[in-house]
Amino acid sequence: MGIVNATPDSFSDGGMHAAAAAAIEHGLRLRAEGADILDIGGESTRPGATPVALAEELDRVLPVVAGLRDCGVALSIDSMKPEVMAAALAAGADMLNDVNALRAPGALEIAAASDCGVCLMHMRGTPQTMQIAPEYDDVVGEVEAFLLERLTAAHRAGIAMERLTLDPGFGFGKTTAQNLALFRALARFSAHAPVLIGVSRKSLFGKLIDRRTPDRLVGSVTAAVIAARRGAAIVRVHDVAATVDALKVWRALDGED
Repeated sequence: MGIVNATPDSFSDGGMHAAAAAAIEHGLRLRAEGADILDIGGESTRPGATPVALAEELDRVLPVVAGLRDCGVALSIDSMKPEVMAAALAAGADMLNDVNALRAPGALEIAAASDCGVCLMHMRGTPQTMQIAPEYDDVVGEVEAFLLERLTAAHRAGIAMERLTLDPGFGFGKTTAQNLALFRALARFSAHAPVLIGVSRKSLFGKLIDRRTPDRLVGSVTAAVIAARRGAAIVRVHDVAATVDALKVWRALDGED
């Protein structure tokens, strides 16, 4: 899954693809590099990010969805707003990627009325508050319990289980130690549903290898390969070409086709 941020303030590439034409060009480049899914977002969810008005988010993402609709790969909309989800699906999106796990009023119903894929993510608090001293008694157990509850809610709303994907939410209300505990427990999550992993260029690598955001390529690609080895079905990344190459080498060396 290649990341297409049509935002001015995303933590890694904010402003680089804020204009629709630039975002579309970036999406086409990621497709050429080997992305199977393009994840289009119009509202940053980095820690402390300012919420975006509905009209502005729609203005950011709908032209990008329209511009990439026929590019030959699946399109995902990265949004918490049910109105954006509905409009993006109508414009041609194939998947909902919701950091709020379809908890907003109407979100479950919108997903159920479509045949789209859905990713349910765990987040403690909101992007504005999530990194203020997050505490858990058992981070793996609590995140797993939350995701199982959301799986159940989605299924009861009429969303078939084969349409659902889970994301433990790395960096969304977690410390470095909590992120590491979740990563080491990926098999527990993938036992319930396919898992999406999003750690690309995140502050976790700043802590582990003391690298600035633009210099976290090696850490991000290494994590993507380890996540795939541990059962992740989707890796959400900024650096598609490098990640695809690394996954190909791993599969070849491990004897996989």
